[in-house]
Amino acid sequence: MVRWGQSGISILLFSLAPLYSQQSGPWRDPSPHTVRFVTVDKDVRLEVLDWGGSGRPGVLLPGGGDTAHVFDEFAPKLKAKGQCHVYGITPRGFGASGFSACKNGCDCLGDDVLAVIDSLKLNRPVLVGHSIAGCELSSVGTRYPAGVAGLVYLEAAYPYAFDNGRGPTMREFEEIEGPQPPTPRGADLASFDALQRWDAQVYGFPISEAEFRQTWDSTSDGRPARARDFPGSQMLTKIMMGVKRYTDIPVPVLAIFAIPHVQETWISKSPDPAVHEAAKAYFTTIDALAEKQAKAFEDGVPTARVVRLRGMHYIYLSNEPDVLREIRTFLAGLK
Repeated sequence: MVRWGQSGISILLFSLAPLYSQQSGPWRDPSPHTVRFVTVDKDVRLEVLDWGGSGRPGVLLPGGGDTAHVFDEFAPKLKAKGQCHVYGITPRGFGASGFSACKNGCDCLGDDVLAVIDSLKLNRPVLVGHSIAGCELSSVGTRYPAGVAGLVYLEAAYPYAFDNGRGPTMREFEEIEGPQPPTPRGADLASFDALQRWDAQVYGFPISEAEFRQTWDSTSDGRPARARDFPGSQMLTKIMMGVKRYTDIPVPVLAIFAIPHVQETWISKSPDPAVHEAAKAYFTTIDALAEKQAKAFEDGVPTARVVRLRGMHYIYLSNEPDVLREIRTFLAGLK
């Protein structure tokens, strides 16, 4: 997983691999979902989580480096009002999902989503994507608009998802570098629970323990060892650097931007003046680019409601009540 502040490119990025030894033993994922695998390509099966619920199907798509388990705390709350039956897809090359390389980046990932929708026989779902998953939303929404009821971009409507030449370029985002965050060590790695608590203290919001167990290798005694190197990462880098441009999104859209961005906790607590100076410059630039992109999206997508919230890149975690309210309002207004 990556957060704002690590580098210009990582702000937005953010295998046929079994779950490793961290999944053995007494620990069980407490999130109320079932797990299944859907074949979407030769030798590629995707992990699909189903939290249940009633109403229109909603499909959650994680940002780069994450798995569907990153929504373990958010998804049950989204289904709570009876408006949505919630699913989540771990993209190819990450977590327990399989991987094979594909040439067409966003459209390949979009085709994976469509294959899951078809396999589960979901009727015009709403796709909800975080960060770089915006490219999958735009791919599906522009190529198969009749197949979805709407799209929700959670800090995901950046140039890889919409670029009509009136907003900033992806390169402008990639060229910005911010202060580097600390890394866990010693007692922080004593257990996955300790790693989760350390991460929440550093960044200011909690990620589910299940997500760390999906994205970190473990030692023989079940402690976190190192973040996993996923084969899908290279594909995401190509998407960030690619030339695919989406300029026409004809379906109902909710786009939530973190404007202005809130600095992570480790920055605000740092005793180093250089960190504060670098962070101020970094977030000033990021906010200006994000606002320019939000305005371009707002003007270029007539079907869109664009919302600006003071929050973090993981906006659905840093601003959970606001995001839930906006999504529920959006769902209620769909035909």
